[in-house]
Amino acid sequence: MTTIVVIAKAPVPGRVKTRLAVDIGEHAAARIASVALLDTIDACASAVGPGRCRLAVAGDLEDAVDGLRIRRALAGWSVVPQVAGSLGGRIAAAFAALPGPVVQVGMDTPQVTSGLLLDAVARLERHDAVLGPAEDGGWWLLGLREPSHATAVAAVPMSTARTGVLTREALEAAGLSVADAPVLRDIDVLADLQAVTTTHPRLLTSAAGRALP
Repeated sequence: MTTIVVIAKAPVPGRVKTRLAVDIGEHAAARIASVALLDTIDACASAVGPGRCRLAVAGDLEDAVDGLRIRRALAGWSVVPQVAGSLGGRIAAAFAALPGPVVQVGMDTPQVTSGLLLDAVARLERHDAVLGPAEDGGWWLLGLREPSHATAVAAVPMSTARTGVLTREALEAAGLSVADAPVLRDIDVLADLQAVTTTHPRLLTSAAGRALP
């Protein structure tokens, strides 16, 4: 019974999407983060049901843009705070708290679908791990049959152009077989938002992107 974990920040202006905020402002960037999280919540719950989904959140959803809407969307989910420390350490901790298998995503790829998530779940039947590369060199999905193996990525530098490569190397160095999920584009800057809005027009994120002045 695979669990899907979303690791995310509460969409609070000034604390999320800071690179996007340079172009559209802090509140608008937090709004995009909010609907991106809602799109992600919907895809995860559609894939495995809310009872097998968990949100590990940094910050307080009470302070978030559309916080009430997000909390309502999380009905049936387990919601836990992230531990302190580096992103790699927080990812490892989120895995360690659950039985396997576990598939983890973030909130930067709202174009994720239930089909992509279920495909990752299926790949874990034949592999120890599955990694979804991002176009910017990072990754958008990590699945592990045995959650304790997430310790392999705890020390990997995150948010760099080599994060994906280094993560795969760390998993393989731990003796794991690693399958690939499809490449997706993170929404980090305005060009990313515009691209996702064009290719996935039905998302809440895309509607919010089109509404920008």
